[in-house]
Amino acid sequence: MTDPKHNKPRIVICIGDIHGYITKLQNLWSNLETLINPQEFNSALVVFLGDYCDRGPDTKKVLDFLINLPSKYPNQKHVFLSGNHDLAFAAFLGLLPEPRNGVPFKEGWKEYEDNEEREGWYKGDGYENMYLQGRRWAGTIKVRFNVAKGIEYRGSIYDAGPTFESYGVPHGSTDLINAVPDEHKNFLANLVWVHEEDDVCIESAEGIKHCKLIAVHAGLEKGKDVEEQLKSLKAKDTLVPKIEALSGRKNVWDIPQTLTEKPTVVVSGHHGKLHIEDHRLIIDEGGGIESNPVAAIVLPSMKLVRDTDNPPKIA
Repeated sequence: MTDPKHNKPRIVICIGDIHGYITKLQNLWSNLETLINPQEFNSALVVFLGDYCDRGPDTKKVLDFLINLPSKYPNQKHVFLSGNHDLAFAAFLGLLPEPRNGVPFKEGWKEYEDNEEREGWYKGDGYENMYLQGRRWAGTIKVRFNVAKGIEYRGSIYDAGPTFESYGVPHGSTDLINAVPDEHKNFLANLVWVHEEDDVCIESAEGIKHCKLIAVHAGLEKGKDVEEQLKSLKAKDTLVPKIEALSGRKNVWDIPQTLTEKPTVVVSGHHGKLHIEDHRLIIDEGGGIESNPVAAIVLPSMKLVRDTDNPPKIA
């Protein structure tokens, strides 16, 4: 993918999980704008890897920032992926498409019903046919401490309490549905579950390489047919109550074997780690933890940029 004006590889910026931290997002964006040549920055493809909400205090302001980007930077191309947190937020607001085969959302509860009491699934107004992740998102978890992260849960297993509060309502309140502005609902409803680019350049020891790019929040399952996975993700198929490509862990860490036959970069956030190995890029240094930076990777240079950087000003 080349920038037609400059006949150079187009800059691609992949931005990791933001999790409601507006100051981190603003600082990261400012650093990117400072470090990248202005002409290249203004024509860049910018891929946000999902998880805009929860944990941090400013989900509402983060969505405002993202929604305003296309008008402020009209020559950039912006891709907004859905993360598992955004999917759950959208589910609570009733924004997800119904399963294509007509099966009600509540059928998806059965597979995970052993977790209902411990996770304190939402049982308020409108729960009767809510997508499972919406119930988990707005519920009240009984266990107070998240051992894996070493912090207390904030309301639900998704740490959704701060998202409710950013809109001025208490965690688990149905008042959130009216408190979220229509433009935020439209943004959440229109998030894509996967994005593909046929020709993206990366720098390697052998020089510039042309690759396919697949961006998906958590990754692709290793043991399943890639084309079937992509088809389901593009269709936003809600038949399955847990979307592995948005919320899986070990099963989506590696690149499926068939994608190694033609050079393919798979870029994700989600995992609370920074992992760059060959064509597998995982960019989630923040993990939603206040003391961690939010990171981005810039292609083709493979340069990492963080909100905590202090880049020199370009004269």
